[in-house]
Amino acid sequence: MSDPLQKYLCLNDFEITARRRLPRSLFGYIAGASETNASLRYNAVDFDAYAFRPRVLRDVSGRSTQTTLLGETYDAPFGIAPMGISALMAYRGDVVLAEAARKRRIPMIMSGSSLTRLEDVANAAPGSWFQAYLPGEPDRIDALVDRVQRAGFQTLVLTVDTATLANRENNIRAGFSTPLRPSLRLAWQGISHPRWTIGTFLRTLVTQGVPHFENSYADRGAPIISSNIMRDFGRRDHLNWVHLERIRARWPGKLVVKGVLHPDDASRVHDVGADGLIVSNHGGRQLDGTMSPLSALPEIVARIGNKTTVMVDGGFRRGTDIIKALALGARFVFVGRPFLYAAVAAGSPAILKAIDILKSEIHQDMALLGVVALDDIDDCFVVRRDRLA
Repeated sequence: MSDPLQKYLCLNDFEITARRRLPRSLFGYIAGASETNASLRYNAVDFDAYAFRPRVLRDVSGRSTQTTLLGETYDAPFGIAPMGISALMAYRGDVVLAEAARKRRIPMIMSGSSLTRLEDVANAAPGSWFQAYLPGEPDRIDALVDRVQRAGFQTLVLTVDTATLANRENNIRAGFSTPLRPSLRLAWQGISHPRWTIGTFLRTLVTQGVPHFENSYADRGAPIISSNIMRDFGRRDHLNWVHLERIRARWPGKLVVKGVLHPDDASRVHDVGADGLIVSNHGGRQLDGTMSPLSALPEIVARIGNKTTVMVDGGFRRGTDIIKALALGARFVFVGRPFLYAAVAAGSPAILKAIDILKSEIHQDMALLGVVALDDIDDCFVVRRDRLA
């Protein structure tokens, strides 16, 4: 019997299956961004700004994709980025993503806007990271940080680019809303996508009940169909550096700040005492027209790269994309949407397949580039294409 996963040759192939299997509203939620999708486009096309300059006749037979990040050794220089409401897309989405990452010895960041209790992911896949959106009140910040610590997470990721909810009109056009509102349109999407309806939606209702936002605060949040759901997102427009300092003082583990694009902010993150930062524009889902993380990376690395661990996410689909980021100074890369598409396609086996594809691409690309270790990759191996003319 042939392997049903053999048709997936690259990460983009999983998106094709996910588009077919998910109701249009849910696929639109994953794939879309804000307003004109300009930031999303920048994330994809800015990889083309750089070309490789490989070296030849080097013995690369002993090359390895292993790397060390924040004191931990991983088998590849990439991990799984946080993605909200994954359990609505694939059955136990957060858990299967975390378990697959653990099996392949890469990190997975659990989203604070998940529908799965953070304790369940910590138990299923120790070593996972937790990403939090800061609640608006200091006492709630303290309670959430304490809960994450009690659960056993060692790395806390704070997302800081969500001062307010973005204008995601694309979600509305696709039929997605928060809270989820029953409608004839939504009902038809369920009927016309029976694999998702039976395998994910109904199975979740039977085994776990109506999904709730579980991790916005220290206590359980509202169900996804509740009209009060917006209270779980809280007011964040007044949050500032004092709140970050408060968390640094309270959190005993590794602290990573996600959503930084300006080198001055990167310097402040270092000054606060964070262990690392993730250069990110939230997958293009916040301020439309924001620069790509790849284009922001060199200046941030120049400012703090020798003092704080710099990571990046946003638009990564290929091993060559990841190598370009490493060449520009990133220590690590996080990849989001493709792994969730894989979870939709075939659960854990497909996620493992996606990880293997990306790792294999990097292993192959290292040979063609002429390097044995990831630490050997630097800006000597890339050149801006606009400087080749």
